Amino acid sequence: MRRIYADHNATTPLAPDALAAMLPYFANHYGNASSVHLEGRDARAAVDSARVRLAGLLGAQEGEIVFTGGGTESDNTAIFGVPPGHVITSSTEHHAVLHACQRRSDATFLPVGADGAVDPDELRRAIRPDTRLVSIMSANNETGTVQPIRELAAICRERGVLFHTDAVQSFGKVPVQVNQWGVDLLSIAAHKFYGPKGVGALYIRRGTRLQPLLYGGSHENERRAGTENCPGIVGMVKAAEIAAAKMEAEGARLFQLTERLATGIEQTIPGSHRNGHPRLRVPNTVNFSFEGCTFEGLLLGLDLEGIAVSSGSACAVGSLEPSHVLIAMGVSRELARAAVRFSLGRANTDADVEEILAAVTKVVKRLRTFS
Repeated sequence: MRRIYADHNATTPLAPDALAAMLPYFANHYGNASSVHLEGRDARAAVDSARVRLAGLLGAQEGEIVFTGGGTESDNTAIFGVPPGHVITSSTEHHAVLHACQRRSDATFLPVGADGAVDPDELRRAIRPDTRLVSIMSANNETGTVQPIRELAAICRERGVLFHTDAVQSFGKVPVQVNQWGVDLLSIAAHKFYGPKGVGALYIRRGTRLQPLLYGGSHENERRAGTENCPGIVGMVKAAEIAAAKMEAEGARLFQLTERLATGIEQTIPGSHRNGHPRLRVPNTVNFSFEGCTFEGLLLGLDLEGIAVSSGSACAVGSLEPSHVLIAMGVSRELARAAVRFSLGRANTDADVEEILAAVTKVVKRLRTFS
C-alpha cells in the first residue's frame, strides 16, 4: 500500500542536503567544540558559522542565538529564565509553554476567539505592574492559526514587559524576523523544517537578562550548559537555509493544496466543521471535526488506508482528552474529540490530496455507520 504522510507539524523528514552537511561531523570532524586542539577548533568553526547564518535568517545578531536541545527546552528556558512574578500566555499554547507557565506561581491564561486568535485588548487588560513575561505562540500547531505577534509584542514593549513567542510552527513556513516582530525571545525546533530531531535554538535579544535552565559549563556564553550538538546544529542551519529559499513558492503551493483539501471535505462530507482561521494560518495546515466520529477511529481508520495524520500535538499522544486548543476556541467536547489535523509538506501532491479526500470520506462514512 502506498503511504501518504500528512503529519508534517509533528515532524518532517530530514532534508538530504541537511543530512549531507551533518555527516562529516559524525565521523571526520568529531571534536568537542569547547576543546582547544585542532579537532575542537574544527567543530567550533562549524558551530560559529551556523550561528552567524541562523542569525542572518532571523534578522538577529550572532550573539543573540543560543543553541538548545529543541523547542521544549527553548520554551522552558524563556519561561523559567525570567525573575519571579506574573506571566501571561494564551489558553491554546503548546504544552511546552502551557505546562511551564502552570508551574510558575502566578500565571494568566488569555482566552481566544472562535478562530483561535488572541485579542490584543485582552492582553492589555491582563498586564500588571508585576508582569515579567508574555508568551504567545506565533502559529498554532493544531489549527495553524497565526497570532498578531507584532501588535502583541508592541503592547508589551510599551509596558516594559518581555515578550516571547514559540515560533516552532512558523519558522520555515512564513517569514520570521525578530526585529520586525519586535520580540525579545523566540523559539525554534529543527525537526519542524526538515532538520534533525533533538536540536533547536532560542533567540535572546541583546540586553535581555535570562537565567539558564541548565548548569554545568560555560557553553553558549554561559547561557546553556552542555556540549554543543555540532552535527545537529550544522544540519539545522542547512535545513533552515533550504526552507528560506523555498518558502515563498512552497508556501503558495501548500496553501493551494490545503485549500483544495478543505473545499473537498466541506463539499463532500456533510457534518464536517473547519477549525481555525481559514486565511490567517500557516499554509500547510487545516483542521476538521467530523460529526459522529472519534479521533481514535479517524486516526486508525486513515492509517489503515495508508494516510498518516494526527488529532493534534504529537506530544499529547495517548491522551483521551479532547484538544485543549479546540475547547478553548469554543468547540464542543464532542466535536473536539472528532478532530483531525492535516499538515502537508514538500513531498505532497495534488494526487495525494485526492487520495486523502477519498480516504477521509470512506472512513467517516464507515464510522458513522458503526455509531
